Amino acid sequence: MSKLACAAEAGMLPGMFKRVVVFWALLVGAGWSAGLPLSPKEVVVVYNANQPDSKKLAEVYRDARNIPQDHLIGLELSAEQDISYDEYQKTLVAPLRKTFDDRAWWKRSKNPEGLIIPVQNEIRVVVLMRGVPLRIKPSPLPEGVKVDPKDPIGGRTESAVDSELAIFGIDGLPVQGALKNQYFQSKKSIREANLPFLMLTARIDAASESTCERMIQDAVEAEKTGLWGRAYIDIANKFPQGDNWLEAIAKKNLEIGIPTVVDRFNDTLPLNYPMTDASIYYGWYDWNVSGPFLNGKFYFKKGAVAIHLHSFSAEQLRNPSKNWSAGLLERGAAVTVGNVYEPYLHLTHWFDVLHDRLLDGNSWVEACWMAMPVTSWQGVVLGDPLYRPFLHLNGDGKMLAEDKDYLLLRSAAMRWGNDPEEFNKQLGMAAERLKSGTVSEALGLDLLAAGKDTQAAVWFRNAKEHFEKAEDKLRQDLHLIAIDRKAGRKAAAVQEIREAQARYGPMPEAKALAGWLDILEPPAPPKALPK
Repeated sequence: MSKLACAAEAGMLPGMFKRVVVFWALLVGAGWSAGLPLSPKEVVVVYNANQPDSKKLAEVYRDARNIPQDHLIGLELSAEQDISYDEYQKTLVAPLRKTFDDRAWWKRSKNPEGLIIPVQNEIRVVVLMRGVPLRIKPSPLPEGVKVDPKDPIGGRTESAVDSELAIFGIDGLPVQGALKNQYFQSKKSIREANLPFLMLTARIDAASESTCERMIQDAVEAEKTGLWGRAYIDIANKFPQGDNWLEAIAKKNLEIGIPTVVDRFNDTLPLNYPMTDASIYYGWYDWNVSGPFLNGKFYFKKGAVAIHLHSFSAEQLRNPSKNWSAGLLERGAAVTVGNVYEPYLHLTHWFDVLHDRLLDGNSWVEACWMAMPVTSWQGVVLGDPLYRPFLHLNGDGKMLAEDKDYLLLRSAAMRWGNDPEEFNKQLGMAAERLKSGTVSEALGLDLLAAGKDTQAAVWFRNAKEHFEKAEDKLRQDLHLIAIDRKAGRKAAAVQEIREAQARYGPMPEAKALAGWLDILEPPAPPKALPK
């Protein structure tokens, strides 16, 4: 179905319909710049030759992305997720270097500092399959090495296998501490950046092989349409740097027309929060997967980008109930990032940079490494490295009926984003004409971000009327309750919660109401047992 047909079917107002179609034609005609795309010939895939499932997964990925057959490398590796640094050097680094030498993929020479370093390299991405060890265990410092006791990083020897492998071509580096990532905050593709000594690593790994295969398939399919849906951002008010990353993402989404629900209360989103049409999630800071993701009905939209900031989010990838990375992937996310040991906030992925680079059309692996300040440290990138979720942010991808309202919001933001009054007017007319809860809610969220709580409340009530699903209606009530809660109107918020509880009854998502009620009116402590 063409964009024109979809817009007509959506019943857009004639004036808006005409302007949006002209706008799309201009935008698509102008092209969409996303840098030089990675070639399958620039990718190698490493799997555990001792595990048949690891090899099978490598073959699935090979076929999905047309990776050359001789770019699959099977190594005799441990079945354990944790290995020693010596084992890492013996079973991963040494055979990989030999393979690169034998196949003439690189040239290495000694630099002025005495390090042997790649100066030419045909390979830019190394993909690790499920079955490849995840973490390098702590080891004693080399004899004679002294570390400042006040330096929490300099004496650390534990790290992510993936982060170490990004620089496996450099011979002579110290074991301890972290190393600066020369690609950090770049806006160039990895090919244009010309960093032959750095190979971007990503891992296709999760709690099960079937989840890994689904991650690959979802990325390939979602890339055809572009990633459309609603974003959810959970700001925990822990440390300014992390909170500022999330605020920047919310602001950017507002500018480009991605409807974004932002929770700014200190507590994380409550149990079973109704997170429908979730294509993007950024949050922090619980130890284990919680809130909306404990709802057995919850599932992300195909191709979703979902990340929770926590020091040990990827400490393990086999139990989806522990930590975060495995849990988000098990609940339908296509990609995420995580940390295997304590990284310290400033040395983990910078979410605002990551999101910005994704929106620019970069591949998943490039965006993640553009957002990572260091290598030889704790970060891992999970999911198809070649996936470009926002390749079709101009709307030129395959059109799905379920995405029509999100495309409308994107086009409206591009057309009237610099004129808030006209933007609100046009969206308001479209929401009424289309009877669209999605557009009404988006307008309410936009007004809420502008500090216009009273006007926002009108549109949340309007959205509640237009949405069909009870979960979506409940979310509008939660928006309204949040307005009163933020304003300090505790009694009003409590009354609204109780009325909503009566209205929604036992549906799983109504547990979110109980979670907020417990915060506003904590239950009395249990009576002490008589002695």
